[in-house]
Amino acid sequence: MLIVGQAPGTAVHRSGRPFTDPSGDRLRDWLGVDKSAFYDPSVFAILPAGLCYPGRNPKGGDAPPIPECGLEWHPRLRPLLCGLRLTVLVGQYGQRLYLGREGAASVTATVREWRALPQGFLATPHPSWRVNGWLKRNPWFEVEVLPVLRQQVRAALAG
Repeated sequence: MLIVGQAPGTAVHRSGRPFTDPSGDRLRDWLGVDKSAFYDPSVFAILPAGLCYPGRNPKGGDAPPIPECGLEWHPRLRPLLCGLRLTVLVGQYGQRLYLGREGAASVTATVREWRALPQGFLATPHPSWRVNGWLKRNPWFEVEVLPVLRQQVRAALAG
């Protein structure tokens, strides 16, 4: 399985390991896996849309990923992932990288239209604390999408 996230944040930049923060806890919960499965490189590949920490945004938070990183490296690295069964597009930057602006008009629209995504792809919002309000406004995500995501993860784990 491939997780296409945003870009490493400050905690991840310091730790050198992706999703070693509360957003990682939430993402693993959404996937229905524990840390040992999530960090097993024979099970999950984690490839952010931006491959390096983009620095701080002057308006607050982290800056968006540098688009050239993903455009340059994803087409080279993805074919090396043998037996890829599921790609999870986490947040707007992963969705835009793989679906383009038209395919990812908004995170809500992309996640809501999960049935229309290419086979082997699912989309989620970014699991950071900022998604709390989004989850309250979009309860269908936990009812419709999460069970499908967990089922696809289980199927991929079973081979």
